[in-house]
Amino acid sequence: MKNLISTNLKNLRKRHNYTQEQLAEKLNVSRQVIAKWEKGESLPDILLCSQLAELFDVALDDLVNYSSKEVGVDVPPRGKHMFGIVTVSDRGQIVIPKKAREVFNIQSGSQLIIVGDDERGLGIVPQHYMKKFFQQAFLAEEDDER
Repeated sequence: MKNLISTNLKNLRKRHNYTQEQLAEKLNVSRQVIAKWEKGESLPDILLCSQLAELFDVALDDLVNYSSKEVGVDVPPRGKHMFGIVTVSDRGQIVIPKKAREVFNIQSGSQLIIVGDDERGLGIVPQHYMKKFFQQAFLAEEDDER
């Protein structure tokens, strides 16, 4: 765990173009403390982890547990997910990663809608999300007509 936090902190700091000193000022700690965290010599306490997650706009769990080596990309912004790479079979089938199924409550028998955009690619949306979206759009349209 120590290695994940240190790697994630260093990558996030660099992604946000902060020096160790700038980050230290924002957290009211010394530059040496930031350096020790990034080297894995010590860990920030839970309150500082929470401040770091807020500052970098990432989920606290991702700050602490996210493995960019395992997934292939750095820690995603809060509410955005990168579940890894899937392979399309000869029949066009894919296996949705377990973490994605858990986050979006996708179970056997769940219905998914595949949407596409020539420039942005494909998207997979649980059917109940789209149903809720269209219901809200329909209600908003009714309110506009009144």
